[in-house]
Amino acid sequence: MTWAFPEVGYSFYERRLQRNLAPERIPHHIGVMVDGNRRWAKLAGAPTSHGHQAGADKIHEFLGWCEELGVDVVTLYMLSTDNMGRPQEEIDQLLDIIANTLDRLGESNRVRVQPVGALDLLPDDLSNKLVSLAASTEKIDGLHVNVAVGYGGRREIVDAVKELMRDAAGKGETLETLAEELTDQHISSFLYTRGQQDPDLVIRTSGEQRLSGFLMWQSAYSEFYFCEALWPDFRRVDFLRALRDFGRRQRRFGS
Repeated sequence: MTWAFPEVGYSFYERRLQRNLAPERIPHHIGVMVDGNRRWAKLAGAPTSHGHQAGADKIHEFLGWCEELGVDVVTLYMLSTDNMGRPQEEIDQLLDIIANTLDRLGESNRVRVQPVGALDLLPDDLSNKLVSLAASTEKIDGLHVNVAVGYGGRREIVDAVKELMRDAAGKGETLETLAEELTDQHISSFLYTRGQQDPDLVIRTSGEQRLSGFLMWQSAYSEFYFCEALWPDFRRVDFLRALRDFGRRQRRFGS
């Protein structure tokens, strides 16, 4: 009987938090660094793959919260270019979990999926799955989910500049002309997230307080929220606290 009291208390607290969230202060675009899966597994005395699977399960739960609260775009940092240097056995297991996560997202028929990353760094079957899923969900009028797999912020900017230069060359422009006319908007128009609003809020779990290359260009004026909970332990009440904190901030955009 004593175990029921914390659950009742959290339920009441969640409802109170949600009631106090102003709809106009809900972020349009949230970036999430799903950090702490490996530490979660270690603390549980479980294989690393169990932590990655628990993290994948949490993603589906989290996206449900975002749909419920009116978030429009979510960017999930699932696999960085740096992560790909981990032991091959772990990477293979993680890629399988990511592939299964993508299948579940497609089967939901509720979200629009967009790959965000260097697909050439991924195995062909996974990159093909990402391209196919993006095409099959393109018309879905629901939550837009950017899946950052094989993603690195510096790599994204380099890729954007390369594509910008190729585009200029295709139009017969010289490098001198490009350099003279170049603006930040030109580069933004060639990022992986081109055409999207930059993230309003970036959340990182596990207590780490750094970007680790995540949306380096796009997050110039984002608000950041760092949570101590490891990603598999991230609760709805933690998410509501992040939204409450965001709603209280006065965004200045450099002014």
